[in-house]
Amino acid sequence: MFGCVDSCVLAGLDVRRVRVEADISRGSQVEFSLVGLASTTVKEARARVRSAVRNSGLEFPTTRLTVNLAPAELRKEGTALDLPIAIAIVLARAKRPAPARSAFLGELALDGSVRHVDGVLVAARGLRELGYETIFVPADDAIEATLAGDLEVIPCESLIAVVKHLLESEPIPVAAPHSGGGASECPIDHDLVEVHGQEEAKRALEVAAAGGHHLLLSGPPGAGKTMLARCLPGILPPLELGEALDVAQVRSLLGELPRDRPLDWARPFRAPHHGVSTAGLIGGGSRLAVPGEISRANHGVLFLDELAEFQTPVLQALRQPIESGWITITRSGGSVTYPARFTLVAATNPCPCGWSGDSVRACRCTPGAVDTYHRRLSGPLLDRIDIQVSVRRVPLDTLASEPRGESSAAVRDRVVAARERQLARQGCLNAQLKPPRLRHLAALGPASRRTLERWSAQRGMSARAFHRAWRVARTAADLDGAEGIDEHHVLEALGFRLQDVAA
Repeated sequence: MFGCVDSCVLAGLDVRRVRVEADISRGSQVEFSLVGLASTTVKEARARVRSAVRNSGLEFPTTRLTVNLAPAELRKEGTALDLPIAIAIVLARAKRPAPARSAFLGELALDGSVRHVDGVLVAARGLRELGYETIFVPADDAIEATLAGDLEVIPCESLIAVVKHLLESEPIPVAAPHSGGGASECPIDHDLVEVHGQEEAKRALEVAAAGGHHLLLSGPPGAGKTMLARCLPGILPPLELGEALDVAQVRSLLGELPRDRPLDWARPFRAPHHGVSTAGLIGGGSRLAVPGEISRANHGVLFLDELAEFQTPVLQALRQPIESGWITITRSGGSVTYPARFTLVAATNPCPCGWSGDSVRACRCTPGAVDTYHRRLSGPLLDRIDIQVSVRRVPLDTLASEPRGESSAAVRDRVVAARERQLARQGCLNAQLKPPRLRHLAALGPASRRTLERWSAQRGMSARAFHRAWRVARTAADLDGAEGIDEHHVLEALGFRLQDVAA
């Protein structure tokens, strides 16, 4: 007797088809063999499946049983193959074929109930692309699976319920499609209106939000660097549907997706501690790498407070994903690629004690200590940060008065308008423009070009810094609603690049 069903395993965000084959043959010896390069977790499915089948009131084979997970050269990990193994065995005993273009996912409890598994959204989207039309998933994950679209999702409460559905005695209703609603205004937790003074830093924050530019804030303790950084999500527009699905995929893979609200329209804001490891920041693991903080921050903000306190190898690992928007990690189990299109906001003190250049308190650091502190922030990393702003302390006598600045909602309106101009013109934000498209879509007038070239040469800017200043100037023009880049836009962009962040 032979039964066969389809399932899949995940390699990062890639979905790899697995065919589960069950063969029940005659023999005096009772044996349950599981072959096909299964990990320890998958091999343990034999005990779970046997108990689940029996406790569901079904008969488990008492002869030789062989289950093969094909292709044999693909390593199988996780518990999502429990349900397809049990279904293949049941169909083999019933001598019934599996439904066409259907796949099964789910972990089995010993009593036969079907439990949650991680990565259902990733699996559903991948199986849909492979041509599957129906997917059987744990009932807790049904809403998540419906986000894949164009896929019939069968919520599975228990093994016996799935068997009755397949034998057409008690069909399970298909899960209702869940679009997740539309993007809506997200609540503002930290409002710019509460920031006293800091007009230059607030303008830098607005430009960074409008063009997707990376930002570095440098200043003494208590000047407001962290408060400014936490205001950035409040001036960003909500996620679009495609972006929300990208964010949900990473959360699904990590098992962090809320079951009642799988789609969240607020942009991610991740703020890892400076003691984070390289694997924690960019992703890693012993076999197949799992997403790190930069992938959790995809389409959102990655805030690195106390930048100079991070380990040097951790910071150097950021250089490639900052440029490409992706991170590829190779481990013993293979290579995986995760999205990492984030806006980096970093904050640092100008020296170890934090008071270098302050008008009130004197710096206590030796020149050697300051030099060592600055060496932690490598030139190649700083070269990739578009906007660098010195944040000065605010006079204490202004803090008790009512703030007079703009609210985050007002700034967000300008940011949204600027982003709409960029997307209509080039289909991406200015920070993502490559040099050929930058020359074509953000051409400089004679005066603007002379200013940019002259100041860049005098300050010894690299080619990368030159193009980043050019992109920032284009964003400043978009915020002003200007068709071309005027000279004052270039000067503003150069002002952001030419500041001494250690001052």
